[in-house]
Amino acid sequence: MPVYEQLGGERGIRALVDRFYDAMDAREDCAPIRAMHPDDLGESRQKLFEFLSGWMGGPPLYHQRRGHPRLRARHLPFPIDEAARDQWMACMHDALADAGLPELQRMQLYKSFLQVAEHMRNRPA
Repeated sequence: MPVYEQLGGERGIRALVDRFYDAMDAREDCAPIRAMHPDDLGESRQKLFEFLSGWMGGPPLYHQRRGHPRLRARHLPFPIDEAARDQWMACMHDALADAGLPELQRMQLYKSFLQVAEHMRNRPA
């Protein structure tokens, strides 16, 4: 069963995205990565929801609405180093903690997110 369905489909993905950005807003240790985002996170939430929908085995909303994600290219304007990667992952860790997945699946998904976050790095340590 795709992770999309395990998380509860559209509702589950939206909840994950909301928990992620809520954590980013709440965590003082993640202020630097929060500063890379616009004050209003509405569009950021929508884009991440669309991307994760397809990435997790649901409808390819991002691709349908915006074309190929080109993740690395889209993130090049932002200085993403190990600290930024770790801040992003801390927020995702918080979001996944409440996702209702069994521990093994949660950890596998965390590892997948870590691979993507590492790929986004464009600055040395």
